[in-house]
Amino acid sequence: MIKKLSVCNYTLIDELHIEFDAGFSVITGETGAGKSIILGALSLILGQRADLKSLKKSDEKAVVEGLFDISSYNLQPFFEENELDYDAQECILRREILPSGKSRAFVNDTPVSVAQLKALGEQLIDIHSQHQNLLLADSHFQLRVVDTMADNRSLLAEYRREYNLWRNLSQEYERLQEENRVGRDEEDYLRFQLTQLDEARLKENEQEELETEQQTLQNAGEIKSELATIQEYLHGEETGVVSLLNATLSRMRSLSRLYPEMDDWVERIESDYIDLKDIASTVDHAQERLHVDPERLTEVEARLDTYYSLQQKHRVSSAAELLALRDTFAVKLARIENYDEALADLQQKVEEQTRRLTEAAARLSAERKLSAERISRTLTERVKPLGMPHLQFEIEVTPRSTFDESGLDSVRFLFSANKNQPLQPVSEVASGGEISRLMLSLKALIAHAMALPTIVFDEVDTGVSGEIADKMARIMQEMSGCMQVISITHLPQVASLGQTHYRVYKSDTDTSTATHLVRLTEAERVEEIARMLSGATLTTAALDNARELLKRNEKRDGEK
Repeated sequence: MIKKLSVCNYTLIDELHIEFDAGFSVITGETGAGKSIILGALSLILGQRADLKSLKKSDEKAVVEGLFDISSYNLQPFFEENELDYDAQECILRREILPSGKSRAFVNDTPVSVAQLKALGEQLIDIHSQHQNLLLADSHFQLRVVDTMADNRSLLAEYRREYNLWRNLSQEYERLQEENRVGRDEEDYLRFQLTQLDEARLKENEQEELETEQQTLQNAGEIKSELATIQEYLHGEETGVVSLLNATLSRMRSLSRLYPEMDDWVERIESDYIDLKDIASTVDHAQERLHVDPERLTEVEARLDTYYSLQQKHRVSSAAELLALRDTFAVKLARIENYDEALADLQQKVEEQTRRLTEAAARLSAERKLSAERISRTLTERVKPLGMPHLQFEIEVTPRSTFDESGLDSVRFLFSANKNQPLQPVSEVASGGEISRLMLSLKALIAHAMALPTIVFDEVDTGVSGEIADKMARIMQEMSGCMQVISITHLPQVASLGQTHYRVYKSDTDTSTATHLVRLTEAERVEEIARMLSGATLTTAALDNARELLKRNEKRDGEK
């Protein structure tokens, strides 16, 4: 339940701090006094859209903060799931609208997204306004009512698990069918391409090796000539490096007997001599092996042409990409060849899951039909005394041909307010006042099933008066036995039943207008209800009537 609401710099509110009690509270005030502003502020901390126009002073931020008692509601999983600090007793929701137009949301002083704020707010307060009456014509809302009253949470969770499995399998089956169709269309093309690549006998690294060999063969004469020159430089009898180095070593060995420091030099020269001698031998062998071979060059270039033409055809730049493409074609063809088997296997799984889903949907439908009968009977009993003695109300549950997340059922609320009038969809025949009374009675039924902490009725009693208004007030009072109920009302019959009474009013200065919300004392409450009975001028008769109305209601409550 909400314990305290604080509002600063919001629309016509400079600063407001109000505490709420459990049970049944009423908010009254003249038309235009600002009741909708209070409701708008409350909606902000429940995640509704923020508007820069809501700032009373454009250069200061607006702040709305609500303190909630959550001790009786199992909200710890929500806080853990959203990684928020959890206090088992209280929770603070805050919304700020900055002069820049941006808004910020907080739960227990931790920044959160507006979506998170809204998700938590929906578990704390239900604001029932006039536009919400339109929900009565919404098939999704009608179905939620039936499921709520049937307490179908576990059945719905089971059904949705089966539905998600069925949907995933069905989508996979459709995808595989489409893939099979496309695959069959391109099977001949894939097989031709794969055959061509297989016949090319492509090998890893072969292209690089051939390109190196091609370069050697194309320049064989020049290379062989240069190798001969290098061989002469290295191994010429008189001027070759190896011969000169060998002669140098002989002199150094002789000299080392007289000059010992030369031993280290000898070792180093010997190492170089061995390396150069080896290099010379290698050059010699290379020269002997190298031949100008036009036939081999032709073979190499023909093989390279195979690689180049395939790369150009398939728009790739390397042999590795051609090999990868060959493997891809092979995999696709293998899949095409196995489609029939895969489709048959998947179809069997879809059929089995359809059976399981149908059974889950049937269990859900059975509970919904029982729930629909109970709601129809109970709602008729509740609404008839509200000025509709000939009311007929029925919830029709009919099967659909296709599954969705909610099951296989279509739900319609059927209504007739007059004798001998056939039942028709409630949205087509019910008046605004009739819908208000239906919705109030529905909310009363749902309140016990949902155990929602707080419900706010925004002028749900519009369009009724007298005894009907009194009975609607009694319904709201009855609801307050299991939850906090706050009613914004114009009717003295409703206002007199509240355990706590608040008044909204405006005050004017030379420069501005401000909205206020105050808790009334007993004396102030008598005057407020008297004004609601007689208008702006308070008469003795109106005051006496107000006292009598309050006294009568207190007496009724005492008898209970």
